[in-house]
Amino acid sequence: MKPTFVTGATGFVGWHVARLLIEKGHRVRALVRPGRTVPELEVETVEGDLRDRASLERGMAGCGVAFHVAADYRLWAPNPAELFETNVGGTVNMLEAARDCGLDRLVYTSTVGCIGFTGDRAGTEDAPTMREAMAGPYKRSKYEAELRAIEFCSSGFPVIIVNPTAPVGDHDFKPTPTGKIIVDFLRGRMPAYVDTGLNLVDVEDVAEGHWLALERGRKGERYILGGENLTLKAIFDLLASVSGRPAPSVEISYAVAYLAGWISTAWAKLTKTEPAVPLDAVRMAAKKMWVSHAKAAEHLGYRPRPALEGLRRAVDWFRANGYT
Repeated sequence: MKPTFVTGATGFVGWHVARLLIEKGHRVRALVRPGRTVPELEVETVEGDLRDRASLERGMAGCGVAFHVAADYRLWAPNPAELFETNVGGTVNMLEAARDCGLDRLVYTSTVGCIGFTGDRAGTEDAPTMREAMAGPYKRSKYEAELRAIEFCSSGFPVIIVNPTAPVGDHDFKPTPTGKIIVDFLRGRMPAYVDTGLNLVDVEDVAEGHWLALERGRKGERYILGGENLTLKAIFDLLASVSGRPAPSVEISYAVAYLAGWISTAWAKLTKTEPAVPLDAVRMAAKKMWVSHAKAAEHLGYRPRPALEGLRRAVDWFRANGYT
């Protein structure tokens, strides 16, 4: 069997995708930055960068399929252009390199942020959206990258797109913005909440969804990999049940949260340090980001478990690895 090329294996979702592929009998070749390794997994590593197409071609030489999971996932950056260089330019490099290296297909990891939300209805893959609706450079860069993937597929190369929601679980190294919410909760830094909502999904189910997309997905189609639609208060209550820490009981208005985000982000621009409350995160909270994974269930056989198990593993892993 030819090796399977994976980007992002040193990150949260990519690590779980790589682990699952190994369990399925694949030989994984992982793109890593110089000096990096993939913790705990037996994979072949190739040093490179998404912005360096030649390094991608070297890495994909002889591979059969690829999973492009890597992304610059930051809700604030001193230089927003970096997100577009990696998320858009890097995706184009991946697609062109995969085509030129003769790979059979590529699974591209997009985001639920590219899904349209209309009123109180759960978002679906067919919900209309536009660039102007994307809050912040991260979502805009991923939106543009997804458009490039769809356009590229129309030229004949088979690309399958998956749109994970907010994954939770173990090995959230950085951590991701969702993981940071969990870490801040465990540290007692979540004194209040706003009336918003997320779709939480166990990261192991997201990895399984990637595998199913490779096996059963249709080229040019996108599939939401979601789990449970939960209010932020409900998420904190679940965290309280698995961690033993009290959940915040004070609800603040969106206007207060927006002011806090504006002040925090303005200070970050002056100090070049990450804001405690990124304004783009507050803007995202203006809508409940609730979606339906019915298409993935019907077409891929995707069956996510309750998010509680992922939250429990996340709490245990963050505690065991010194994050709290």
